[in-house]
Amino acid sequence: MNSLDLVILVVYLAGTVLFGAWFSRSQRNVRDYFVSGQQVPWWAIMGSIVATETSTVTFISVPGYAYSNNFTFMQLVIGYMIGRIVVTILFVPSYFKGELLTVYQLLGQRFGSSVRRLASLLFLVTRSLADGFRLFATGLVLAALLLAMPGMEATARGWVPGLNPTYTLLIISVLVMGIATIVYTYLGGMSAVIWTDVIQLVIYLVGAVVAAWVLIDRVPGGWNEIVATGSAAGKFEWFNFSRDMTKSYTFWSGVVGGAFLTTATHGTDQLMVQRYLCSSSTRQARIALLTSGVVIFVQFLLFLLIGVMLYVFYTGYAPGEIASFTLNGRLQTDRIFPHFIVTHLPPGVVGLVIAAIFAAAMSTLASSLNSSAATAVGDFYMPMTGGNRGEGHYLNVSRLLTAFWGMIQIAVALVAINLSSRVVDEVLGIASFTNGVILGVFFLGTFTKRVRQGAAFVGIVVGAAVMLYVKLRTGITWQWYVLIGSTTTFVVGLLSSLLLREGRDALAPDA
Repeated sequence: MNSLDLVILVVYLAGTVLFGAWFSRSQRNVRDYFVSGQQVPWWAIMGSIVATETSTVTFISVPGYAYSNNFTFMQLVIGYMIGRIVVTILFVPSYFKGELLTVYQLLGQRFGSSVRRLASLLFLVTRSLADGFRLFATGLVLAALLLAMPGMEATARGWVPGLNPTYTLLIISVLVMGIATIVYTYLGGMSAVIWTDVIQLVIYLVGAVVAAWVLIDRVPGGWNEIVATGSAAGKFEWFNFSRDMTKSYTFWSGVVGGAFLTTATHGTDQLMVQRYLCSSSTRQARIALLTSGVVIFVQFLLFLLIGVMLYVFYTGYAPGEIASFTLNGRLQTDRIFPHFIVTHLPPGVVGLVIAAIFAAAMSTLASSLNSSAATAVGDFYMPMTGGNRGEGHYLNVSRLLTAFWGMIQIAVALVAINLSSRVVDEVLGIASFTNGVILGVFFLGTFTKRVRQGAAFVGIVVGAAVMLYVKLRTGITWQWYVLIGSTTTFVVGLLSSLLLREGRDALAPDA
């Protein structure tokens, strides 16, 4: 890594902070800060959805998946697209009935404040944990970049004597990335998040295409050899029809489980729903969500192709480097793409692709901070104060809570340094753990009429308990978590309503 790469990274980080500061000029109240006055065009919302859905976990782990496996990850992406269709039909129209700040206000209107706050609390806890792991994954990339610089390992060893230099640089990386994201999100609010997402989407897609182009050039036989070698190794296999629920990335867990997962994350999770709330109409929100599915499909194909290219390159032309990806006899696939970037891309391109990885991470993290602050303010602080404070007061509290949740995620990332081995499964497993429970409550609100607060609360508690058992005591893959959690919550809530005599016609549709 040379000075040009460093300049690119510094300019990128400084630019995002200045971008956030520029948007802070137009903020007058919490609606400006959290939903951008509902004036964002659909194509910008689409770009923000894709960028938020694409974290560093996607950028480095999906190529790593194809390196060690094949294209069966695409079964999950098919489920993602089905889930989007369900959300546009089932949930999006309800977001534009009244002025919402958070999606959990719908639960408050249907079931009361206790269910609303419990759902909000589950979101805040799981979002902080999942995105803390994402921040950790980004730190891995920056640490690898720094270690590749001449003399950096000795320098880091001197900073903290007795501590592994990799560990030292990883801590520094997490702090740099976390603080930079906090600053521009704190200043710019949702407008800065969305428009920065659009820029970051372009940056990381360009970075991925450049990396793929270089990989094709590095393989003597070019694209034809990549296809031939990849096909011989079974890398282009898309479907696995196993019915074993302990296996990830099968057709059933991908299509069915992925559809339920996306219905939850894109239909009932504040992180995504907040983007629809920034659009001017139901139609605009639907267009943004559906077109994002097409972009996501193409994007995952690109990342998986990069993984196959890495496999052909390292097994055929740089086999000696594979040893550096192994720890305790286990291949660390998340390190392969970052290693290629640092050691094989030309000067300038290294900075571009690393900036692309940062873009993928910062888009997700910034969205997480803003949506967490919106949930804390909209579902807890404003009801607690009766909404009687001035607009300036709530705006200041919103910014402070943005910084607070950022510090929480930094703390989680620092703890994750000693815990995580398979980052992608950690993140998606955490997100899936409670998303199913929340989706089940939304199903109760959508498909039943007389289920009330008490029964919904019981459904949430039992659903969370069942998911805790599934997570800790079974080998069921995370891809089934949302289906199990939502079904349990819905059925228990419905039965509880009958037992609690909340109404004899609990299955009657809403008028």
